[in-house]
Amino acid sequence: MMIRILANDGIDPIGKKLLEEAGFNVETNHIPQADLAEALKNFEAITVRSATKVRQDLIDACPNLKLIGRGGVGMDNIDVDYARSKGLAVVNTPAASSLSVGELVFSHLFTGVRFVYDSNRKMPSEGATRFNDLKKAYANGIELRGKKIGIIGFGRIGRETAKIALGLGMEVLAFDLFEVPSKLEIQLAGDVSVTCPVKAVKLEQLIKESDFISIHTPFSEKPILGKEEFKMMKNGVGIVNCSRGGTLDEEELILALDSGKVGFAGLDVFDNEPTPRTEILNHPKISLTPHIGASTNEAQERIGTELANLIIDFFKGK
Repeated sequence: MMIRILANDGIDPIGKKLLEEAGFNVETNHIPQADLAEALKNFEAITVRSATKVRQDLIDACPNLKLIGRGGVGMDNIDVDYARSKGLAVVNTPAASSLSVGELVFSHLFTGVRFVYDSNRKMPSEGATRFNDLKKAYANGIELRGKKIGIIGFGRIGRETAKIALGLGMEVLAFDLFEVPSKLEIQLAGDVSVTCPVKAVKLEQLIKESDFISIHTPFSEKPILGKEEFKMMKNGVGIVNCSRGGTLDEEELILALDSGKVGFAGLDVFDNEPTPRTEILNHPKISLTPHIGASTNEAQERIGTELANLIIDFFKGK
C-alpha cells in the first residue's frame, strides 16, 4: 500500500521529490481546518507549519494517522504529548531555520537603530516636501558594534543570533534554563572560523544591562517580558521578538514605547495572529514582519529535506 502524506501547509519541492522517489504519495493542496478530520482519514501522515493545528479531537478522529511532522521549530500548534500517548510519531526540524531567524532579528535591529522602519513609511509621502525635516528626524542613529545584546533563550536560534552579534563586535549576554556555552565558534567566509566568548547571566541581569534584547524561547503562558521587566530595562532599549506571540506583553510594550523607555521594537510574531492588534500595526516605533522568520528559500529547502528524511526513516525503517 502506498503511504499518503498530506503536506497541509506546503513542503519545499526538494522534500516532495525525496518523498515521491521513496514511494510516497504527497498531497500539497491545503485543506481548511474544519474539513481536516474527514480528509485525514485518507492519509497516514500530515505535515504542518504554524497555520494548521493538530489537536486532540483531530487525532482521535483519525486513527489511521501514524505521523505528524512540523516543518520548523515550535510545536505549540500540535498536542504533542497526547499524540505520542496514542502511539503517533511527532517529528520536527529544529535546526533548519535557525540562521534565517537570526538574520531576521538583525534585519529588525539594523532597521531600528537607523529608523528605517519609519523612514520607509514617510519618504513616499513626505520625501519630496519635507526631505530636510526627515533627515533631521533620523539623524540620531547608533551603531551596533560595542553594544550589549541580551539573548533570552540560548537554543539553536539564540546561538545563531549570538554568532551574528559576535561577528558585528557586540557583547552577548545569554540566559537559558539550561547550560549556556562559554564560547561559540563563528564560521566566516571560506574555511576561516573564530571562537568568541559568551557571557551567561541571570535573566534579571540581562534585562538590566542589555542595550538590545532578543527573545528566543518557546511559547509561554505568562509573558517573559512584562510590566516589571520593562521597568528594569535601560532607557531606550531595543527589543526584538522573532520567537512566539505571547512571550512579551504587547500592552506593556506599547506603554514602554510611548514613554520612551523602549526606543523601538521589531516584531515578527504577535498575540492575535493572523489579526494583530491595530495599536501594534500602526505604532510609529515598531518594525513589523508577518511571521516570516523561517521564510527563506534556503531554510525551506533544509526543512523540506530534513522533514522528508525523518518521514522516510520512520516508515521505511520499520
